Amino acid sequence: MRLRRPRRPRQFRPADSAQQIVGGFLLAGPFVVTEEVWTLADSMNIFQAMATIGVVSAIGYGALYAADTTRDPDAEQEVAGVPIRFISLLCVSFGSVLTLALLFDAPDTFIDETTTTEIVRITFNAISVGSVFSIVGAATADSVFSK
Repeated sequence: MRLRRPRRPRQFRPADSAQQIVGGFLLAGPFVVTEEVWTLADSMNIFQAMATIGVVSAIGYGALYAADTTRDPDAEQEVAGVPIRFISLLCVSFGSVLTLALLFDAPDTFIDETTTTEIVRITFNAISVGSVFSIVGAATADSVFSK
């Protein structure tokens, strides 16, 4: 007789988002208030920011479905073919960094530019950088506490 690990529930629950939020905010905080992140974001171009977003997405998908063998993305609820759990993870990781940046007034603190376009560009880049760490926390919390 072959023993199999029990499958996790296929339904994505609000509790899963709550777990992601805790993990996402936990690891986003230190990077939102670090001047080096904002300096780095100032030097990035749009292609680097978009590539960073791609890396964030790959880390998140890998953490949810490759590192956790009990999850099957094809068995989960989907929106336009994308698992809801993964959509939630991305929203939490980018949203937690954006929320903390605005709550802590990081753009005004770290950006010397005066044009709105430059402030938005640098903030977008900083969010992409901070999300690399936030998604690790969000995915870890989701995987550890979704038993």
